[in-house]
Parts: sequence; C-alpha cells; structure tokens
Amino acid sequence: MKDPVLDHLLADRTAFVARLAALVACPSVSTDPAYARGMAEARDWWCARLAALGFQDVREVAAGGHAAITARWHGAGPSAPTLLVYGHYDVQPPDPVAAWSSPPFSLTPRNGRLHGRGVSDDKGPSLLAIETLGAFLAVEGKLPCNVTLLLEGEEEVGSATLGRILEQNRALFAADAVLSADGARWRADLPTITVATRGVAALELSVRSAGKDLHSGRYGGVVANAAQALAQLIASLRDGQGEIAVPGFADGATPPSAAERAALAAIPFDVPAHDASIGAPPSGLSTAQFLERLWLRPTLEVNGMWGGYTGPGGKTVIPNQAQAKLSMRLVPGQDPARVVAAVAAHLRAHCPPGVALEISTHRDGSQATAVPPAHPLLLAAEAALESTTGTKPLRVRMGATLPLTDIVQRVLGLHTVMFSFATADEDFHAPDENWRESAIPEGFAAWVALLRRVGGLKRGDFAPA
Repeated sequence: MKDPVLDHLLADRTAFVARLAALVACPSVSTDPAYARGMAEARDWWCARLAALGFQDVREVAAGGHAAITARWHGAGPSAPTLLVYGHYDVQPPDPVAAWSSPPFSLTPRNGRLHGRGVSDDKGPSLLAIETLGAFLAVEGKLPCNVTLLLEGEEEVGSATLGRILEQNRALFAADAVLSADGARWRADLPTITVATRGVAALELSVRSAGKDLHSGRYGGVVANAAQALAQLIASLRDGQGEIAVPGFADGATPPSAAERAALAAIPFDVPAHDASIGAPPSGLSTAQFLERLWLRPTLEVNGMWGGYTGPGGKTVIPNQAQAKLSMRLVPGQDPARVVAAVAAHLRAHCPPGVALEISTHRDGSQATAVPPAHPLLLAAEAALESTTGTKPLRVRMGATLPLTDIVQRVLGLHTVMFSFATADEDFHAPDENWRESAIPEGFAAWVALLRRVGGLKRGDFAPA
C-alpha cells in the first residue's frame, strides 16, 4: 500500500541531494580551530532548514565547546512517546586532501555513490532522518509522536561536552528513548540492526632519555635509546601468543556466553573475503572466532608511535624522546578509568632503566552499552526493517564506540536504538568518503515505517525500559 509521506519524499529526492550537497559544502571539522567558520556555516544551515521544515524552538545549546543544535515538535500529546532523534553535523578532517579523487567538500556522484567528507558520517543519514520528519509535517501536518532533535557538533572529538549539555538541559532533552541516525549499518547486503557497542578508553605515553638527540657513536652504549625503550614498552603489552598481558585489564569484563557464541556462528559472514577486501593476509579465523574478537572481546591497540629520525637516508642519532598513542575497546563490565589505570601501572612497572615515562589522557572514555532485547523502540525498528526489506533483520553488535549511547544512558537514563543508513564500507574518516545513493530510498521507506509504528505506542510502553 502506498504511503503519502514516502511518496512525497521520493518525489523530492533530487532536491534532497541538492540540500545534502549544500550541507557537505560546509567544512564543519570539529577538531581543528581553523575550521571554526565551517562549523558556524553548518549550524546556520541546519537552523534555517529546521525552521523551514516546521520545527519549533530551534536553537543552539553549548557547554564550553562546539554548540549542539536542538529543535522540537511536541504536538502528539502527553500520552504519546517522545523520541530524542540524534545526529551530528561535525566531520573528520579531509587530510590527506591529495588522496581524494574529487574535492572533499564538494558532493560528487560516482558509480552509484555520493562522495564528500561527512556524506556518510553523518550528514547524509542525519538529513535523511530529519527530512523524513519534515515530510510528515508537510503532508499530514503532524508527527506520529513527539520529537526532540539533537544535532551534536563534537561527535568526532569524543562528544567532549555532550554530557554537560544534557546535564544542564535535562528538561529540554527529556524523552522516552533515543533514536540515532548515526552508527552505520554493518552490511548493505544483509538487513541488520546494531544492539550493542564496545566502550573506549585511550592514553598517550612519552619516554625521554636525555635533553636532546645524541650522536650514536659518541653516546651509543652509555645512554638509553628512547625509541628502543618505547618499543620494549609496547611489546610488553602482549604475551607470546598475542594476548593482552596487562594485569587487571579485563577485571569485571563479562565473558561471552555459550548462547552468544552460538548466535555468532549463525551469522552469515565470509571471513576470507573480508580479509581480502582490506588487503590483509588471511586470518584463518572462523566466523564465530572473527565476530567474537570484533564484538565481544576487549582490545588494546597502538594507534601511532614515533621518535627519532624518519626522513630520507640515514641519520646516526640516539633519539632522546619517543611517543605513542594507545586505545582500548571495552566490553560490558569494564570501567574506562580502571582500564587506563591498569595499562598505566603496567607501563610504569615495565619502564626500562635510563628513561623517564610520562602518561597522559585527554578523554574520560565510554562504557560498552546494549539495548534491552525487548525494548519497544528496538522491536519497532526491527519490524520496520522487516516490512521494508522483506527480511527479518539480524541483531548484530558494533566493535566501535558511539559515545552518545553511554552518555545518554548515564545522564538521561535512556537507551539508544541506532537506525543509520550509512554502511561500514563507505570510507568514513578516510579519503573518498562516500554514501550509497540506494540508501536514500531505502532509508526514507524504513524511517517512515518506523515512525508510524512508534505512533502506535504509548509512553507507558517505554516504562519498563
């Protein structure tokens, strides 16, 4: 049966892409102060568009960092549920710009995909969600439920002030559940819905052996080499089998259950094809082993390490300083602060003689989160995907972290259902970020179906969650 709201959206598809192009053209990079003007341009664009769509109380809210944008429509009445619909307008830096096949802030269609920084993460999916809400207002003059919008400006820098924004505006953001346009689908060829994310923690370390780089002949053997000391420290984090060797690292972690492992084995996934798609040697892992490591186990990764001379040719120096960045993905039961403390204690205990070690952290980290299996918004999202794809979606997990999910659970007591129509293979954070054009009609249909189902629920249906 035809849906007038969906028909309206599909008829407006060309204009939707034009609006997306205007949004992508705003270089809203949150991590670099040089892009402050681009951030302001994106906020101005969104505020104007939300007002034009008929949302009320459009404004910016801030707590010492980049402002978030909020708006609302609460005309469904007090017995109807209220959704906090989330997206983010900030993007990653375009660097290295020379690696792009087209200008990063110019939306470029190519081979069935739209290319541009932020098009997949998260401007396309956010615009898709909000234009769907606007279509309900245009066609029917109302939404199926009450909606508050939250467009964050700091997701790409770890949602640094989102917690304070929510704490300072609890009444403004009161809701029954969070529906996120961010989070990304796992695969385009298999209907899935993400029900859990890993947490994250990070630290940086620096070792120093002298006040300056030294001649390797005149000082070799009598002064510690900072780069070598760093390598020893990094190597100490794992044992001979590659397992994390940090005492206390996994304290509190919930081990995978037999039922969880069985569920992983039932998910269709081609591990060798995955390995080949990223240019990696064959891992030799089964589907269950691969997905368990990706979703259900914690990690400790070196994100970067540097020190000494790295230019052309040789330079015979003993580096006096070397640095590294580490990140840890966490599973339920792990506390980010305790994990960082355990890793820091391990590094201090294994610091070689002759060097001084400094450790720093810049973020609080996020805990792993999961949506309760019977949450009414999750069930509605699954039903919507089944009705639009013809296939019951599989429940999957995310190896990555969406800081929002932990923050809104801690501050507002709300669970988050991710309903993004980006896909994990669209090179977000990398050159040539792209978004499937097919995601536009697919996303419109699913968002319309989901909102109609939520319109059939009452606030009381959310009380157990």
